[in-house]
Amino acid sequence: MEAFTRDQCQVLRQMDEVFDGFIPWLAGQYDATTGGFYYASSAIHDARFTPDIESTAQALNILVRNNLHQMLPEHIRLKMMHFFQQKQDPQTGYFFDENPNMKKDEVMVHRALNYALGALRKLKSKPLFPLPMQANAAPDYVRSPASYVQKWQSIDMSNSWRGCDLLATSCTYMSQMSETERAPFLAEAIRFLESIQDPETGLWGEGELYVRISGTFKLHTFYHRFQIPMPNKDRIYQSILHCLRTEEAKDMCYVRNPIDLLAYLQVDIPPDEWLEILERTYQNMQKLKRQDGGFSREIKNSPSAPNVAQVKEGERYPDMPEPVHLSLGVYEGDMNASTQATLIRQQCYRLSGLPVTPLIGADNFFKYLS
Repeated sequence: MEAFTRDQCQVLRQMDEVFDGFIPWLAGQYDATTGGFYYASSAIHDARFTPDIESTAQALNILVRNNLHQMLPEHIRLKMMHFFQQKQDPQTGYFFDENPNMKKDEVMVHRALNYALGALRKLKSKPLFPLPMQANAAPDYVRSPASYVQKWQSIDMSNSWRGCDLLATSCTYMSQMSETERAPFLAEAIRFLESIQDPETGLWGEGELYVRISGTFKLHTFYHRFQIPMPNKDRIYQSILHCLRTEEAKDMCYVRNPIDLLAYLQVDIPPDEWLEILERTYQNMQKLKRQDGGFSREIKNSPSAPNVAQVKEGERYPDMPEPVHLSLGVYEGDMNASTQATLIRQQCYRLSGLPVTPLIGADNFFKYLS
């Protein structure tokens, strides 16, 4: 057991070293004018791009993971707070970026709502206007449990990742209900999800193994948010192990999603298997580190429009939204992958039974802003 522990520590040290240059990169994405963060360096000096809701919330999550949010100078906290508050539409309660295509992407709209609310809480603030449910701006399917499930039944699951993302992000409206109002919606949702889970693998939907694991990861947000046990945890674990051993991780989400799922599942992992998972995770992360200090979503280039990056080249999914470009999509780090890299590191420490400490040099973040 001690040998395993020593080996785990060695891999974790190697993982920490992959973050060399990361903190200066993160500071470089901050925009002092708006209080937001850019998605990637190629967007900073191009007037077509602006700091966006997801990237700014993801950057704030990185600061939280490194205990830096408690050290935020007041003028920066207020700038970030204003950044999110001024994104809210006073009529509907939703939060929108400037790109008009963003409003047309159902998943982006739901993600922006969740991200903005979470960020405002972390900044000790709140929205300026009523949220969509209170503003009677939520879609018609939230009116009854039957119509909610009917909406879910209409979602194409040929790409598990995309389909489950549509399922999971729509739960944002349930979280705005009172506990009594929510109960019948949850009961219908649980019955529906159990009816479409693959009993052999524990996964949902179709696609390559990493795509199905990523879809299952999306659904775990539903179970986790409402404190509901996820069914068939042991089978999901075996599917993750098989995937890590047999498939190539071409996307940072494929590195993060299995680790985050394992942290949620809390299954007993034999020490030799955990060491194998840890080593594979470190190797996969390393491939996505870029010279600018950040991490890239994909191996070839950072995707310029992460909202459509779930459906890879050569794959198809019906009614995909228009791309929302956030950068030039060159060989560089991006905020989407970078926030996931910091979460992977954090979960790996936890799963190893070790305390999570800030990244080396994290406390220099504010020096790099000046």
